[in-house]
Amino acid sequence: MSGVSSWLQKMRKAELIELCDSVNFTDYDGMRKADIEAALDGYLTDHANEFSSESRFDPFYKTRRGNSSPVKKESASTATDLGERAKSFKRRVTKAAEELAVTDDSEAEPAATRTRSALTRTPARSSALANLPFASSVPLPPSPAVVANAIERKSVVLRSKLSEVYQGSGINETTEATRTTLSSLVAIHVLIHAFELLNLRKELLPNRYAFTIPEMPLFHMSEYPVSIPDLFLLLTSSFWGPANLWSLTSFVLPLGFAYFFNLTGKPISRSNHSKHFAYNFDPLTFNIVKALLTSVIYGQDVTFGGLVDLEHVARINSALYGGWKGPVVGTAIGALTTIYEAIIKK
Repeated sequence: MSGVSSWLQKMRKAELIELCDSVNFTDYDGMRKADIEAALDGYLTDHANEFSSESRFDPFYKTRRGNSSPVKKESASTATDLGERAKSFKRRVTKAAEELAVTDDSEAEPAATRTRSALTRTPARSSALANLPFASSVPLPPSPAVVANAIERKSVVLRSKLSEVYQGSGINETTEATRTTLSSLVAIHVLIHAFELLNLRKELLPNRYAFTIPEMPLFHMSEYPVSIPDLFLLLTSSFWGPANLWSLTSFVLPLGFAYFFNLTGKPISRSNHSKHFAYNFDPLTFNIVKALLTSVIYGQDVTFGGLVDLEHVARINSALYGGWKGPVVGTAIGALTTIYEAIIKK
């Protein structure tokens, strides 16, 4: 690589590729940096008539001219001058003085030659980078601290905007309202009975085919059959018989006992014998009565002298999740939450 221009050798590979693209030299794929230098050196030398007039290639072509015939001529002229000086010194001084003069001249002359050659071959890096188009188009930050501060400012702005959107959406208020509503005995008992009704509906009002949504290729949807509860069963005893039995054993009778056997009442003062009830219906009494009725009627098939139809009992048992044991588990959950609330309020 001694014949490659030092101007090209001082460039990075990315700068060499940029320079290749600017002179339409595209045969550098897969080459190493040294190979690109050699190939580009030969390409610029062969196209000297095309690119030598451009100022950005002055460092290259000055080097080429410096490495050609003028150097050889300079070396020849230097050798001639040394010979003539040696002959003149031989005539006027002694042999020792002649050898000393020749030595001094031979050391000084190559040093001057090396200096001129180095000045000719070595371009200023700033001028080389200035001639490349991408060097002036890449913005560089003044310091990493400035970049970190800019990122921090952007993060603060983004967090503030997200916070404003969250506060304006009302999610926080809705969440708090939902939490307040569900954090009560009434909400827990409503959810337990809603779960029982959901399973009971599938037995008492089964779904029937209603219509079909046609295929819609525009939305990539195929035909979809729609089924709805068979509301005509509301006119039959097959619905009202099991529905009334479940309502009496799971809701009406437990509420009646919870109203009259209300253990939450306590006197307001010693002088006033009136009672203050925290609940109109005692939740603990409600769950105890419901558990007893469920286990006796649905678990032991007690008809109370024929008042309960065992066919209705069988349908309700098949519909409820876990049979008669499912409602008993629900009453246990209700009783535990009632006791827990009483302990907290004490």
